[in-house]
Amino acid sequence: MAELTPMMKQYFEIKNKNRDFILFYRLGDFYEMFFDDAKTASRELELTLTGRDCGQEERAPMCGVPFHSAEGYIAKLVRKGFKVAICEQVEDPKTAKGLVRREIVRRVTPGTVVDASMLDEQRNNFLGCVYAAQGQVGVCFADITTGEVYATGSSDWNDIASELGRFAPREVLIGGEAAVNDALQHFLTDRLEALVEPMPEDAFDMQGAAARIEARFGVTDLVAAGLDDLPLTTACLGGLLSYLEQTQQSSLANLNHLQVYLQGQYMELDLIARRNLELCETMRTKEKKGTLLWVLDRTKTAMGARLMRQWIEKPLHNPLHINRRQQAVGALCDDVVARSALADALKKVFDMERLIGRVVYGTANCRDLRALHAAICCLPEVRAQASLFGAQQLRELTGQIDLLEDVRALIELAIVEEPPITLREGGLIQRGYHNEIDHLRDLASGGKGEIAAIEQQEREKTGISKLKISYNRVFGYYIEVSKSNADLVPEHYIRKQTLANCERYITEELKKLESTVLGAQERLTTLEYEVFVAIRDRVAAEVHRVQRTAQALAGLDVLCALAQVASDYHYVCPTVDFSGRIDIRDGRHPVVERILKDNLFIPNDTVLDNGENRVSIITGPNMAGKSTYMRQVALITIMAQIGSFVPAASAHIGVADRVFTRVGASDDLASGQSTFMVEMSEVAEILKNATKSSLLILDEIGRGTSTYDGMSIARAVIEYVADPKKVGARALFATHYHELTVLEDMVSGVKNYNIAVKKRGDDITFLRKIVRGGADDSFGIEVAKLAGIPAAVIKRAKSVLADLEANTPRVELRVVEDEDVPQITMNDLSGGAVADRLRAMQIDTMTPIEALNALFELKKLI
Repeated sequence: MAELTPMMKQYFEIKNKNRDFILFYRLGDFYEMFFDDAKTASRELELTLTGRDCGQEERAPMCGVPFHSAEGYIAKLVRKGFKVAICEQVEDPKTAKGLVRREIVRRVTPGTVVDASMLDEQRNNFLGCVYAAQGQVGVCFADITTGEVYATGSSDWNDIASELGRFAPREVLIGGEAAVNDALQHFLTDRLEALVEPMPEDAFDMQGAAARIEARFGVTDLVAAGLDDLPLTTACLGGLLSYLEQTQQSSLANLNHLQVYLQGQYMELDLIARRNLELCETMRTKEKKGTLLWVLDRTKTAMGARLMRQWIEKPLHNPLHINRRQQAVGALCDDVVARSALADALKKVFDMERLIGRVVYGTANCRDLRALHAAICCLPEVRAQASLFGAQQLRELTGQIDLLEDVRALIELAIVEEPPITLREGGLIQRGYHNEIDHLRDLASGGKGEIAAIEQQEREKTGISKLKISYNRVFGYYIEVSKSNADLVPEHYIRKQTLANCERYITEELKKLESTVLGAQERLTTLEYEVFVAIRDRVAAEVHRVQRTAQALAGLDVLCALAQVASDYHYVCPTVDFSGRIDIRDGRHPVVERILKDNLFIPNDTVLDNGENRVSIITGPNMAGKSTYMRQVALITIMAQIGSFVPAASAHIGVADRVFTRVGASDDLASGQSTFMVEMSEVAEILKNATKSSLLILDEIGRGTSTYDGMSIARAVIEYVADPKKVGARALFATHYHELTVLEDMVSGVKNYNIAVKKRGDDITFLRKIVRGGADDSFGIEVAKLAGIPAAVIKRAKSVLADLEANTPRVELRVVEDEDVPQITMNDLSGGAVADRLRAMQIDTMTPIEALNALFELKKLI
């Protein structure tokens, strides 16, 4: 077999260390890909697949992209879930002896993207890590573009799933028991659509993790970092830092904002609750419009937009912290003129958080520095406007704004006002900043002027009016004369090239000047880049000051936005405490009322507490507004706990530790679960995890099975939720089983409400008003008529209903004390068909749906 060429040997040495990455291998002005990487890139990027001689009998498959436009191609690959390794030439090809040395300078993965073209400026791009051992789990998240790092731990996988849903990482590292947890990996890939990256066990070594954490965050020990009692979280964070060190190949100086938090510090919202309540994206289209974020996000900066999303995803649990935010929002509401001036000042500020991130990682160009300069120039006005408010949180945020005058002065003095995009072609540094650059620039521009003068002199000396001096990379500067004037060429001209219509010459004078001009231009370009890198490094050294200021601006922006929404939509400041009471007067759904025109939304009251109003059973027809009303209560509670004012005439909110929802129905075919099984699984999780401080939104429990089975399950759930010895949570329970309304007289803490309906003959009108008492009719046929069901079907349905009502005995619900049901034993059935069927079952390999079918068969056999 023929031996590989030296270049391909080098390629394979680098590729073998980056097997999981698509390798962008720099050759001249292109990044080239070979073999399987080339085939993949050709398919995903729609590039032409070519070949190259590699020393073997068959040519190596190859495709490439221009280096100056590579970021767009990299972004496309990363969005598709691929990882890319950038291999650059790390020595000058002109001075290299033999093969140019190449090294990996950057690895780009979905969770470590820093380029602006690959990011959504209004949301964080988190890299997550999960590490589990001995029943404990650590989880952490980092956004390397903003420097934020969050870490926590738990012994409950449900808590971990909630945190993963909250941060929605693009990429997740897994180790220890997490690496063999199939349910976790299914959740990450199918629900979160994240790239899952298994990590070796040594990445989570405790000693190494502690050293990395202390070095990275500048703490003396784990106690100072808040990790002394969280060994699994420590190991997890160490593994994440190890991965970043491997992939980034550069300073992680902007990763300095570590927040270690415990479960219970924020309201818990699982993925189901976020989806059903449509906090940040709609269920169907995954869009922002139509969500709570869409209503509240009136921020002016990208930094504020990201923080607003974080606040909505992480409502507070401590009324003292909530009250601080409310005071700030109230102060901003009270002074419309000053608030508008502050908003206008914030509107001019570019994304300082991500700009300084690119500076630290060495990917920022001159335009990024100029954008940072423009943002810094806005700071005096922002600080002046913010200082007009007296609320404590606003004063603290204003005090954290560093005017960064030294950084502004450096960029202003050093970088030209309108710099080029690329960094390798010169034109970067202001005149007067660097003496040698000024000298080389004068020499280069002056030399070109001299060449123009020589051209004019030669025309006059030779009498050749069309003589011209041109330049190319092969010959340098040369004199070009048409063949018709060849007899006028002086003897001292040295012929260099003959073309069809002209001759090209050089002279000693021209060559000497060429050496001076080209040498100066080449040195100038190289020196400007070196000086720019030094300036960028000086700016990067101020990363902590810039980040602190950016975080303060984001906080001001979010509070200003909440005040703007409160003012525009007539929201009120709720009372928030630990009372457990939810008392909302004339509450409105924040999203639906914005979609409806002409203020047609009908407000409603809500009373829930841990006493006589624990559970509200809500009856009424479909489309009447039960689901809207229940979601409205949940959203108002969440808004209150993020510090926002709320859409109501008045509101008293006893903080909720968690909000659970069971709304809608769908199959989970991938895991073999029917609609009813999905419903029951969700209800089971709610009943296991809800507390007295939780808020439960339960819609149509038991609808996915037979009427009596469903009604029985619904009643049992209500009783369990209402019982203070079992759950005792505050709950809104919507149902079509109007027979359940008798529970108000049977179960303590249960109250009946219904959606008022006006009926005239066969026509009904939804009044959208919640009133006390239970409904005695579901109006299903009338709703079907409204939906456009053919008249013949409606007529037949009425006939069938009349017959059923006449012949079906009324269901009477009564209180039955729990009885101890004796255990079923196999001894009684050992010789029967049921025992034979049981013995034949392969329990370990059954899916949930197969198990349900088997139980159905056993029931028939009995």
